[in-house]
Amino acid sequence: MNARFGWKILLLLLFLPSIYFAQLTQTIRGKVVDKVTKFPLPGATVIIPNTNPLIGTSSDVNGNFRLEKIPIGRVNIKVSYVGYEDKYFSNLELTAGKELYLSVELNEKVIQLENVVVTAKDDKIRSSNEFAAVSARTFSVEEARRYAGSLGDPSRMAQNYAGVMGVGDSRNDIIIRGNSPMGLLWRMEGINIPNPNHFGATGTTGGPVTILNNNLLANSDFLTGAFPAQYGNALSGVFDLKMRNGNSDKYEFVGQIGFNGFELGAEGPFAKGKDASFLINYRYSTLAVFDALGLKTLAGSSVPQYQDLTFKVYAPTKHTGVWSLFGIGGLSFIQLWDSKKKEDEASYGLLGTDTDFGSNMGVVGLSNAYYFNKNSLLRTTVSVSGTKVTTAIDSLSGENKTKTEFYRSANRETTIGFSLDYTQKLSSQDNFNAGIILESFHVNYIDSIYRSDSHDFFNLTNTSGTSSLYQGYFQWKHRFTDNFFINGGLHYQYYGLNASSSLEPRVGFEWQHGQNIFSFGYGLLSETQPKIIYFVRTDLKNGRVAETNRNLDFTHSNQFVIGYQYILGNNMRFKTEAYYQALSNVPVSRGDADYSILNEGAYFYIQQIDSLENLGSGRNYGLEFTFEKFLYDNYYLLATASLFRSLYKGFNGAEHPTSFDNRFVVNLLGGFEIPLSKNSRINFDLRGVYAGGRPYTPIDPVASVERNKAVYITSQTNSLKHPDYFRIDFKLSYRLNKGSTFQEWAVEIQNVTNHQNVFQQVWDPSKRKMKTDYQQGFFPMLLYRIYF
Repeated sequence: MNARFGWKILLLLLFLPSIYFAQLTQTIRGKVVDKVTKFPLPGATVIIPNTNPLIGTSSDVNGNFRLEKIPIGRVNIKVSYVGYEDKYFSNLELTAGKELYLSVELNEKVIQLENVVVTAKDDKIRSSNEFAAVSARTFSVEEARRYAGSLGDPSRMAQNYAGVMGVGDSRNDIIIRGNSPMGLLWRMEGINIPNPNHFGATGTTGGPVTILNNNLLANSDFLTGAFPAQYGNALSGVFDLKMRNGNSDKYEFVGQIGFNGFELGAEGPFAKGKDASFLINYRYSTLAVFDALGLKTLAGSSVPQYQDLTFKVYAPTKHTGVWSLFGIGGLSFIQLWDSKKKEDEASYGLLGTDTDFGSNMGVVGLSNAYYFNKNSLLRTTVSVSGTKVTTAIDSLSGENKTKTEFYRSANRETTIGFSLDYTQKLSSQDNFNAGIILESFHVNYIDSIYRSDSHDFFNLTNTSGTSSLYQGYFQWKHRFTDNFFINGGLHYQYYGLNASSSLEPRVGFEWQHGQNIFSFGYGLLSETQPKIIYFVRTDLKNGRVAETNRNLDFTHSNQFVIGYQYILGNNMRFKTEAYYQALSNVPVSRGDADYSILNEGAYFYIQQIDSLENLGSGRNYGLEFTFEKFLYDNYYLLATASLFRSLYKGFNGAEHPTSFDNRFVVNLLGGFEIPLSKNSRINFDLRGVYAGGRPYTPIDPVASVERNKAVYITSQTNSLKHPDYFRIDFKLSYRLNKGSTFQEWAVEIQNVTNHQNVFQQVWDPSKRKMKTDYQQGFFPMLLYRIYF
């Protein structure tokens, strides 16, 4: 008996080291499809290069593949299929807590040659959009998580790209090539969606906290000019977001605590052996939790309260195609009370007031992808979306800060959308795409503002009604060779409120010669005004009012882009683009001859100006540079520089800088990871940004003191600028794989040097002078994430 026990102890001691240091493994799954039609490619070869013996498999009849018991860590994947270009994925992160899923899109070769060996390479230099020739790139979820300062937010991540910068540290609105953030289009799963940010005011496209959850996003596209014909009603850029599918084989969970909130998510199959799956994620404000626990110091005087929910159901069928049900939604509310805030807190332009602000948004969509055959695909989507924004502002007076009602508003927008998108692959050289987007809007705007000159309240808006926007497009791509293509198309828009319309040609080409890539793009882009602008009322006196903006036309932008890239091996590239944009039909005002709607979007709200006319113009031009080393040998680097001008003309024809004419921005990002063992590592990430200061308009000091409010010298609009912007962010994270879990602990320090960057200057009625608001100072944040 003792001998048997001794042998057991000896065996345990012999095998304990191998058990303790056992290599953790995980599964890699995915699907291989044709890039144009997304039709499955059965029999594709999927391998992990440089493994001995070679690890690999083939895709099944539905294009699905599965690699099991792959050691965790960084992994490379090569996918090949007869008659198609190879696809190579490098340095993918494989963790113990979650299976890795790859959506593989292969491009059919134009010239079929035997006995020709093509070296596999990463395809990170191009957008996943087949028709994008210039100013487009695909971003990954890992990039949104990796970059210091991005906070897992696609908008903040995009601020590192050439031609892009942020409006301010407190919001994620983005300026693209000098254009107003209002020119950005948000799309998800092929449909247009409202502003997907918490605390987003009516007509804006950003906010302090994103509703988007990067734990649920797939690789998506970001475009910054001369878009393909499928995109409309936007002037500056497009976020074309895609949601991933849930795991159809096993249940997986994620928990997270960080800047964006307390978060919990789940995904999994509806039934074993079926491809149908679900995923869902809920998040709640971190600071609101701290406030509820009595941690007032951490929460501050203004506690942002918000929560959001994201979900997707994926259900492929044998006879009716692939169905998807998806949705996102968020609720947010904050009290910005000047009567309670500390002296050094930012006023956000609301000095001398107590403000309650709330914003809600939601969208639900149902889509179907149906294949008539392997070369033709029809996508049909129906959606319902809505927003609700409420504001209550009370002015404060006297030492006791007595409240007096100043402004109230309640704005609601509901949109019913329907879209058809048809893709036909005619041959390996020719692709055709056409579609329609139909949107019906119902709006309900009402507000009330106190007029000090007449001592009464006036409704800037007071309406309830419907309107519609109809869009149609087609585009064609011809590939002369595997390295040279040209595409062209048309986009048409019709706005039902006032019967205005726009026909917009688009064209682009790309030619690769060795390591050199030359590209060109042109597009006429058009955009309606923010919906609320059409319903602003003019007081005609004697009890009469009129909606004097109702007949505003589209604003147009003719955009030209020329680009060059030099590929430095498989992991590095240099890219430069030059652009020119000519804007016309811009709404301006006779009453304020230096006003232009091109300056809206710089702050937390947009002004509701009446009696606008499409008589203004603008121009943006610039030069952009990008040097990028993708993650390889445990480090990455991204350096971008943009030199640009953004100018406009108001009603009087005088040319001024726009509010977004910062003139230059330079970004430098880098990071490296240090493996501590097979199952753990430390990551260091650093980001630095240096940009021109924001333009601003001087005030008349004498008139301002007399009237106790800022009186601007509009003839000198944006003639001055704040000091240049400088900021460094740093992130340190520790990642551990243990058992069937993956955990990450991170600390991120924003504005490491505590540099005092000016945000704005506002009038302080209590001190009868201008006050400077500064952007975010030194600010540390913690994050914990677990997959299991």
